[in-house]
Amino acid sequence: MNFTKKLRVRPGTKIKLRDWDPDDTLGYKKDGDSKKLTDKTIERLDKLQYLLYAENRHSLLIVLQGMDAAGKDGTIRHVMAGVNPQGCTVTSFKVPSHEEAQHDFLWRAHKAVPGLGDIGIFNRSHYEDVLVVRVHKLVPKHVWEQRYDEINQFEKILHENNTVILKFFLHISKGEQKKRFEERLSDPDHNWKASPADFVERKYWDEYTVAYEDALSRCSKKDAPWFVIPSDHKWFRNLAVSRIVTETLEEMHLKFPKPKFDLSKIKIR
Repeated sequence: MNFTKKLRVRPGTKIKLRDWDPDDTLGYKKDGDSKKLTDKTIERLDKLQYLLYAENRHSLLIVLQGMDAAGKDGTIRHVMAGVNPQGCTVTSFKVPSHEEAQHDFLWRAHKAVPGLGDIGIFNRSHYEDVLVVRVHKLVPKHVWEQRYDEINQFEKILHENNTVILKFFLHISKGEQKKRFEERLSDPDHNWKASPADFVERKYWDEYTVAYEDALSRCSKKDAPWFVIPSDHKWFRNLAVSRIVTETLEEMHLKFPKPKFDLSKIKIR
């Protein structure tokens, strides 16, 4: 199955998240076969990252967004488990620092874009400025409204400068979020992840849903696509994201660069 085609938000599509089942597994089951496929895919990702790093002609930017407890940290931990840390950076976008707040909203994102040969992962991203900023009315509507076009232009610039962009919306149900919040409260190993702010944000579920639908609809482009990843099942989330990343890298036809000198003339004594 081509996960890229199956889960991509087609440009120009008006998205309604109620039409995307967060419990869907596309026919896959939680069994040994799915685990083998995930393990094989992550192993292949390691080899493709090595090619990306060696060729040094493109970079890959992975954007992860989702409701609280959707699994952004877990996706990074599991999908990127086998890659070389030397060629992979993770940037978490929290409340802007004083320095970041003194610049335009895209400044901190552009600063974190991976260099050629590298993979960069945004845990949350520049899309927070049309999500939380919109939901909590931190700026007037006419300000966040124009940011969709600015984001599209920003990502177009990145693409034109050899950054391949993959954006994943980790789609969970409200019931699954409740279950994961309860686990954080009851499991001592997960207590540290519990935050009062998360429970407050849950009250805005419907508002965030509408904000995400607009972001997915208005900012999924041919060269900077959004993917809606059914994420009620963590194992399937990891399978889907890893498959899309590897499928994308395969399509880049990465090659090792040719030596810059005649190897036959080298004599090791």
